[in-house]
Formats: sequence, structure tokens, C-alpha cells
Amino acid sequence: MTICAYATYDGPDDDRELTLEAWSEAGIDGRVVRWDDPEADWSVFDAVVVRSTWDYVERRAEFLAWTRRVGEVSRLLNPAEVIERNTDKTYLRDLGVATVPTHWSSHDLPDWPEYVVKPAISAGAKDTIRTGDRAVAAAHAARLEAAGRTAMVQPYLDMVEAEGETSLLYFNRRLSHAVRRTPMLAAGTTSADNARAELRDPAPDQVELAEKVLAAIPQALLYARVDLVRLSDGSPAVIELELTEPYLYLRYDNAAKNFAAALRELV
Repeated sequence: MTICAYATYDGPDDDRELTLEAWSEAGIDGRVVRWDDPEADWSVFDAVVVRSTWDYVERRAEFLAWTRRVGEVSRLLNPAEVIERNTDKTYLRDLGVATVPTHWSSHDLPDWPEYVVKPAISAGAKDTIRTGDRAVAAAHAARLEAAGRTAMVQPYLDMVEAEGETSLLYFNRRLSHAVRRTPMLAAGTTSADNARAELRDPAPDQVELAEKVLAAIPQALLYARVDLVRLSDGSPAVIELELTEPYLYLRYDNAAKNFAAALRELV
């Protein structure tokens, strides 16, 4: 039987049991292992699947070193080189497609009605603010820079509250499902809202954009989540490309089975 590690952390993860059940049905023996477990022998696994490693942000260098070590003794999915690039949001500069406008400095901020300011290395909106005050936005960006971090300044897009963010989920480069996500920075939103979503049929222009992004990545991708919004002219744009440890919304349709089938294909 194929044996795969589900690399995780000690906190909650409501995709975990769905994943393990679907893996088992597909003939995969899934073992839950904390990514930073010093006793783990990663060489015994046919593949190590990076999942809810959501505590890595404060220890990114340690996490990337772990991905490289695992990649030397097992099949790491997604691969270490993909994860290293994807955990720093400066990758947005190089996608070659429409992205949310981003100002990469605390100086000379554009004149936008509202700002979102966040570090380029972060997760779960940590150290992220939304403000209508240009000076407050600049000051937060300056604090990030003073701490040795790259600051991202973006306009807050009102349409995300009406239309929401659309996330397209791909397993082994096949579209599995898409969801409308709750905007993380909308007024009144709590951390519990971040995992809530509803199924959505993506529009053809959204699928075209997402697949153009993925086509530019040569490495194997077990999973990919392409998060899109619409700009003021109605055109789709990438807000994030999640290739490291995205929440996959596996409770929808046959998503968990699709994920397991993709893993079987790659191992």
C-alpha cells in the first residue's frame, strides 16, 4: 500500500479527517505527522504532502530547510522550490498576468480610497491592516520595513464584499471546484468566517486566467488554489496564488475524492 504523510501542525484543521478518509478509500495509508517533529523519519513515506503547516510563518527559514531535507528523501508535494517561492508574496511581481495593484514601499503611496497593508511573508491576515487613512497605511508599511520585512500596499476593493473572492481549486492541474470566499477584511468578519465559503461556478475568464498562471509553473503541483477578484473594470485579477498550505474546502462536492485521486496519480 502507498504510504503518505500528512504534514501538519498541532492546531485545528477540519480538512484533515476528510483527507485521510478519502486517501484510505483510494488505497493510500495516510499518517498524520507534525512537520517539525524531530523524530519523524520522512524516508519511509512514498510522498509527504504539505498540508496544515500553518505555524511556519514565524519560522520560515526552518520550514524551508525542512522542505529541502524532506525533498531529498521522499516525494514532497508540493516541491520545495515551489514552496520557497510561494511563501514570499513578491512572487506576484513575476506572474506575468493581471494582479491586484500593489505598491511595494512605505513611500509615495498612491491615492486610493482605502488601503490594505501587509507583509510579503505572512498568513491568515497576520500583521495586515485595512485603513482609509493614507498616513496610517504608510506608517504601518514603514514599521514592517523597519522590522526587515517587505511591505505590500494594495487598494481595498469594495467589490469583494458584493461578489467575494473566487478561489479555484486544482488538483494535479485539474479544476476540482471553486468557491466564493468570505472577504477576510470585511467589517464584522471574524477568524471563524475565513473557512466559510459557498460553491461557485467560475466564469470562463476566471478559469482562463487561473490556468494561464498554472501553465507557467513547470513543477508538479498536487494542489493549487488561485484566488481571484474583479477589478473596477470587471476584469479578473490574481490576489493570491496558494501553493504551500492552502485551505482546500474539501467538504464540497467530490473535492476530497478528487484530491485523493490526484495524489494517487503522482505517487
